[in-house]
Amino acid sequence: MEKNLITNIVLEDYKTRNSYSLAKKIDMGDFYMIFVSGVQAPKDENHRVITDDIEEQTKLVYEDIAKILAKADATLEDVVKTVTYITDMGEFDRISKVRRGYFKNSMPVSTLIEVNRMTRDGAKIEIEATAIIKK
Repeated sequence: MEKNLITNIVLEDYKTRNSYSLAKKIDMGDFYMIFVSGVQAPKDENHRVITDDIEEQTKLVYEDIAKILAKADATLEDVVKTVTYITDMGEFDRISKVRRGYFKNSMPVSTLIEVNRMTRDGAKIEIEATAIIKK
């Protein structure tokens, strides 16, 4: 794919730990696809997430995804797929309750995977998203 068809989405106040793109907006002709990297709850200066509560972490993650999508001229309603990684499958119901508040209409296809650990200390959830918007 031609490089000029791919735009890196950058939030000035969002710090990444390694060399990766927060999101990419791909020109597909009549529409754009937006791929958002996995997002975890915000961290403090010690690289630890700012809350241990899974519902609060989930809300913070969706709010960050919404900010990233807005920078690409999209919304959570444009999300067609999510992949969610959690450290405790026992939290599924609490996470689902929060998710329903963000995806009232779009109902993206989804994958949920339990993992052993996240890259941020104390992180219990990470979500990546794919959205599609018309030009």
